Amino acid sequence: MTTVCLKKTMRTIAILFIFLAFVGCSADYSWGWYAISPFNKLGMSNIKFLISGLGLTVSVSLLSIFFAIILGLLLAIVGLSKYKVIKLITITYIEIIRSVPVLVMILWIYYGLPVLAGVNFSASVAGIIALSICESPFIAEIFRSGFEAVPKGQNEAGTSLGMRFFERFRFIILPQAIKIILPALGNQFVYMLKMSSLVSIIGLNELTRKANELVVSQYRPLEIYTFLVLEYLVLILIISYFVRRMERKLSN
Repeated sequence: MTTVCLKKTMRTIAILFIFLAFVGCSADYSWGWYAISPFNKLGMSNIKFLISGLGLTVSVSLLSIFFAIILGLLLAIVGLSKYKVIKLITITYIEIIRSVPVLVMILWIYYGLPVLAGVNFSASVAGIIALSICESPFIAEIFRSGFEAVPKGQNEAGTSLGMRFFERFRFIILPQAIKIILPALGNQFVYMLKMSSLVSIIGLNELTRKANELVVSQYRPLEIYTFLVLEYLVLILIISYFVRRMERKLSN
């Protein structure tokens, strides 16, 4: 990360700690930072336990956004069809899935599908499927807006050159649309990172689940959940930094 980004991160963390200290003093709260202090054996052990869920959180988020992009792209391509029936099916799918809460979808896939279809998924697989499905309608709308932003004259020029639909789509429309929608896709990945915390409800040992388990044993919810907030804060700031770098490279 650049120095400017690092300074912003440290400033945000400092402000958060000052705010918590002020609230704690006003509420006569007895802080127990020893539970997550790197300067004692217990705190260091707890920090390692909390951070151990980081890899699973990132991997679930990456796989979920990857499959959501594939499904969303397919929905957007199908939405370009001239057939009204196909368009209606696509619109119906998008509207239905957008109306279902992510948490409900996770629970339905993990607990409902085994009863309905006899298919059992692990917590990680069920979480990835649910997050991908719930995110796909939003990705589809992002792709659709990107396709519409490409000047129609370029598509018509490709047609005049004898290019077929998929050739025009691959070489003319898609490359330009990706440059346009990249910031929105980056924001959706950040959103996916945050939504991945919901998978903890079915037992996935990601960041939030680790924090919940530690709270039960240490009885320091404020300190532990504050550390969880900082974990997500730093993670999202890092992701946002790389998304901005990618935007600058594509814009050149």
